[in-house]
Amino acid sequence: MFLLDPLLRRAVKRGVLTVTEANGRSHRYGVDDPAVRPVAIRFADRGAPGHIARNPRIGAGEAYMDGRLIVEEGDILDLVRMIRGGLPFERGGELEPPNPLRRGLKEITGRIDRLNWSRRAKRNVAHHYDLNDRLYDLFLDADRQYSCAYFREPGIGLDQAQADKKAHIAAKLALRPGQNVLDIGCGWGGMALHLHRVADVDVLGITLSEEQLKVARRRAAEAGVADRVRFELIDYRDVTGRFDRIVSVGMFEHVGPPHYRTFFRLCRNLLAEDGVMLLHTIGRMGGPGTTDAWTSKYIFPGGYIPALSEIVRASETARLIVADVETLRLHYAHTLQHWYDRTVARRAEIEALYDARFYRMWQFYLAGALTSFESGGMCNFQLQYIRDRHALPITRDYMAADEARLGALQIDSPPSMVSSAPVTMPALSDAK
Repeated sequence: MFLLDPLLRRAVKRGVLTVTEANGRSHRYGVDDPAVRPVAIRFADRGAPGHIARNPRIGAGEAYMDGRLIVEEGDILDLVRMIRGGLPFERGGELEPPNPLRRGLKEITGRIDRLNWSRRAKRNVAHHYDLNDRLYDLFLDADRQYSCAYFREPGIGLDQAQADKKAHIAAKLALRPGQNVLDIGCGWGGMALHLHRVADVDVLGITLSEEQLKVARRRAAEAGVADRVRFELIDYRDVTGRFDRIVSVGMFEHVGPPHYRTFFRLCRNLLAEDGVMLLHTIGRMGGPGTTDAWTSKYIFPGGYIPALSEIVRASETARLIVADVETLRLHYAHTLQHWYDRTVARRAEIEALYDARFYRMWQFYLAGALTSFESGGMCNFQLQYIRDRHALPITRDYMAADEARLGALQIDSPPSMVSSAPVTMPALSDAK
């Protein structure tokens, strides 16, 4: 514990953390705070504290996954909240100057990891999105929207918040019947099918996930709209044609900074002269950073969360005009709380699909993500782009009007449930 002890003394600011070593010796950190749930953990072996202390960003997650760190009071979300909540993003100015050597090594590693060439991009997508369909059904909404929802009020249900997200995005696209829409990173097809249903548009959805493609195509066929809502397994760099509208939700995080300029140049070339593009992505409230090692290794290899400055700088080179920017500060925290609660409630089913280690990995992933939006530096950006300054009205009033109209349409015709036959489950070790 001699390596981990000073780290915990600095990290635990509010609430009480009790740590029990494998030999039975206990340590207490922090101070009583009625607003913070007490947490008690136990290490299953003598080497676990050192494993965490030598590389906290990856060691803590691995120790929890492997059953070496056991939470005996509270749960892993309470522990992560306690550690991360002690120094929220807003207090970042009080941090000590960064270590230049450590920052340089992280940046080099990050740059290599973010080189998402076409072949590597497909492999990275398969690592996360080609998992068993049943897993996503257990914690996502009925339309299987695996991105930040839009909460008009914090207490509304997940299905309603995801429906509101689709209406919010559709309103910013200023859709008109008969238009041709490109959905980059279409997931399981929910957004594409929604846009067609509420706006009578034709949609091409593209993905690099073979399992998502199967579901999306089946959904379009079952809805009888496969002639107007098409889905293809294709990299965005290989798309041709011209589109009145382009939408991309939750895909830009997989592009990688070395490819940002290419992404925006291709989008501009695909977008009609009077076209509109809506980019919805996780973002950093501060400047550029690096992906933490645990997330990169176990969850999103090749993934990177961009700063707003990185997005805008890259899009400027393509002469795309930023017509509107919205920062969703807490919406993903609310979304992830729903996902986390649903995951915990379906623990037995997730362990039956994979095993207890996979469940703990998934739980740790959601807990870390939730707190990064709750008190860390993560948020969501929605950027609206146009090629021609005259393409949209000169005020934002049309967005509110369209959103109210589209919201009424979705209440009259709610999204269909996603159902699919079981698929082959890749082992976690095979997906790395």
